[in-house]
Amino acid sequence: MNMLPKLPNPDEKPKEESPPKTTGFFFPNSDLDEVARHFIGNTHRFRENIIIPKTYGVVQIKTNEEKMVEAAFESCAFKSVMSCVLGYGLGAAIGLFTSSVNPNIADPLAAEKQQTAREIFREMRAATHSYGKNFAVIGAVFAGVECIIESKRGVSDWKNGTYAGAVTGGLIGLRAGVKAGIVGAAGFAAFSTVIDYYMRHR
Repeated sequence: MNMLPKLPNPDEKPKEESPPKTTGFFFPNSDLDEVARHFIGNTHRFRENIIIPKTYGVVQIKTNEEKMVEAAFESCAFKSVMSCVLGYGLGAAIGLFTSSVNPNIADPLAAEKQQTAREIFREMRAATHSYGKNFAVIGAVFAGVECIIESKRGVSDWKNGTYAGAVTGGLIGLRAGVKAGIVGAAGFAAFSTVIDYYMRHR
């Protein structure tokens, strides 16, 4: 068996070595590339494992249905309808209390005779419905106008209530004339400003 080492052939051309293959995205041919990939993360696809820092308790990501429900609740139409319903309830309570304390006798001749319970309940129902309807209109107009003004201005402050009160008072007072509309706008704006200031600074 021939155990002699193979001698190089002088006629054979040496093979050219290919350049080293560059690896790495941030730092080619360096160990720092693995560290950079660890801290920067994947750069080839959308990150689905987003980490949100916790500030106050557990962070819950809202679904599209929850966002739609919140948008419906925060819409001007919903606020106006809710204010109309609550205004009717408040007005009905005030009307019921007023009619029970000071009953309204429409017929002067009826004052001489004793009223029946049916007549008293009929008057109380009429007064309750009248107060409730007026408060419902005021609440719906005020809430709708305030929501529109707040959406247009993009600011939530006391001026929204003042402007909405002026518009609401002016529209209600215009039924009795221009002078009554101006007085109603000024009075309702002042009342809204005082209430808003009390609610914000109490």
